Amino acid sequence: MSYEVRAVVSVKKGAPVEVQTIVVPEPGPSEVLVAVQACGVCHTDLHYREGAINDDFPFLLGHEAAGTVEAVGAGVTDLVPGDYVVIAWRAPCGACRSCRRGRPWYCFDSLNAAQPMTLLDGTPLSPALGIGAFAEKTLVAAGQAVKVDPAARPEAAGLIGCGVMAGYGAAVHTGGVERGDTVAVIGCGGVGNAAIAGASLAGARRVIAVDIDDAKLNGAERFGATHTVNSRGTDPVAAVRELTSGFGVDIAIDAVGRPETYRQAFYMRDHAGVLVQVGVPDPELTIELPLIDLFSRGGAVKSSWYGDCLPSRDFPILIDQYLSGRLDLGGFVTETIRLEQVEEAFAAMQRGEVLRSVVVF
Repeated sequence: MSYEVRAVVSVKKGAPVEVQTIVVPEPGPSEVLVAVQACGVCHTDLHYREGAINDDFPFLLGHEAAGTVEAVGAGVTDLVPGDYVVIAWRAPCGACRSCRRGRPWYCFDSLNAAQPMTLLDGTPLSPALGIGAFAEKTLVAAGQAVKVDPAARPEAAGLIGCGVMAGYGAAVHTGGVERGDTVAVIGCGGVGNAAIAGASLAGARRVIAVDIDDAKLNGAERFGATHTVNSRGTDPVAAVRELTSGFGVDIAIDAVGRPETYRQAFYMRDHAGVLVQVGVPDPELTIELPLIDLFSRGGAVKSSWYGDCLPSRDFPILIDQYLSGRLDLGGFVTETIRLEQVEEAFAAMQRGEVLRSVVVF
């Protein structure tokens, strides 16, 4: 048995997305069918539409989703129909060299559904990040569906599937923020604000938000920023140092991913401080730093992949923090929209008007 459902498809590079009817197969071994309840509109979906990830068109977009398991394939024992899940784009295989070394958050052979979803004419679709959740139903590997508390609203819960987890994990896992640390976060979009929230929850005594938009800086205070710096007319490195007795911060997080913001993060660190890059850069961008500065300043320069998270461990934790009022997931939801409004949501995102537009089914 297969299912015909409505979904958002990117047919060719740079063209507006289309709502089409697609075919989703019955789950096979180790696969699950998820009835999607909500899916956030993420920059990564726009990158797919623009051909910045790869050129495997047509793409089935959407990956920041929560929903209900509708059917399970053979061999699936830890999920049953009716389970409420958040979908992860990393599902550790348990067998690659990283998993065998006890570092499944770096899994090099992450699991996805084996069967393709297709257009009505049989053309296979490439699901964004192995998910494809701008659809009424989607097919994923069982390991991608992480069971969480059903009390969490789907439009909020789904956001931990990508952007919130990436930012939160950049602070807590990659950056290793501890109680009493000082932290600066450059870029106060969804990922940056999640990093601010993560740093605050981890006990940072000072969390400095840096952006060029006063409205975004004001919003960052909602997520735990203790100080703000508008870098449009101010040197952010000097401002951050002034706020930290001249020393710089213990952890600087670049949630933008541009050479200028990376350089700012590098120099606003204290000696032996940590720089974490979580903003995804354009593949053509480069960075140049004096080698003596890399040597003499010490510390660590890291990239954060998906917040170095383990979804089966971290998703339930973040949902519990949300339900207890400690993590304001609802604050990331700027608007809820229909499937037909995804293209409009891309435009609003590019104009910087939203943290997240969320498709609700």
